[in-house]
Amino acid sequence: MRHIPLSLLLFGLYCSIPTFANDFDSQRRFIKSPQELSDIKVIEFWGYESNKGNDSFSNTYKLRYYNPLDIGSWQGRLRLDTSVISTNSNNTQANNSGQFSAGNTMLTVWGQDKDYLPNLNATMGARVVLPFGNNGQWAVGPQIRWLFKPNEGGKTLISDFSPLLRYMYGFNTKNNSLEVNPNQPVLQRNLQIYPTIGVEITPSIHIRFWDENGIILNTAGGSWFVPIDAMVTHRLSKDFLFAVGASKQLIDTYSQYNWSVYGKISYSF
Repeated sequence: MRHIPLSLLLFGLYCSIPTFANDFDSQRRFIKSPQELSDIKVIEFWGYESNKGNDSFSNTYKLRYYNPLDIGSWQGRLRLDTSVISTNSNNTQANNSGQFSAGNTMLTVWGQDKDYLPNLNATMGARVVLPFGNNGQWAVGPQIRWLFKPNEGGKTLISDFSPLLRYMYGFNTKNNSLEVNPNQPVLQRNLQIYPTIGVEITPSIHIRFWDENGIILNTAGGSWFVPIDAMVTHRLSKDFLFAVGASKQLIDTYSQYNWSVYGKISYSF
């Protein structure tokens, strides 16, 4: 798998997921559902603490904003992420430890055209990563997502299954000189897989698996990062939602982090 051409890999995924989707439909417990593209604006405040091994920790504070988009027969959503990051390590000099720097900013747009491939019942879009802070890279990538919900009368705890595929391609680092920045990251060639599953505990409390952190395949080297990721969400009112989650690596031949805990407060308006 080490040198599988990207075009062949994406073609295989494109062919296999609709087949799996049809099999999923055939069980009669779940049906392919039109995407839920809300016209509500949402602002979220996130906090993360991650351990990257070797007594190295990072704290991230993120602002995330969702905005509805409606252009003719095309309806979609826009998501903007921006963050600040602080890194702490026993191997870090004291004058650098704990200082905050700007993190990457991400712009994601996705949606569905009512007149174009209506039977696909999938949203298609793209993400752009803009590097800020001490390092990072420009990256772009397409994405596609399906949504499955329980069939009417179906008895299951699962509230939804919404797999997402995204391929990120890094094409330019912010600081190209390794002498200036010896920690310059390798250019991304990543297939991101989110097999997101929602479980309803009560109408206001849900557990979501692989919603915030997904599986990553480094297509440049054939290495994997596979975590177990779970987030509990509690809707406090119509406008406010609170969530806490945790993620732990299971396979890390493409190392990202050892473990991560996170939480958010979400306000809809």
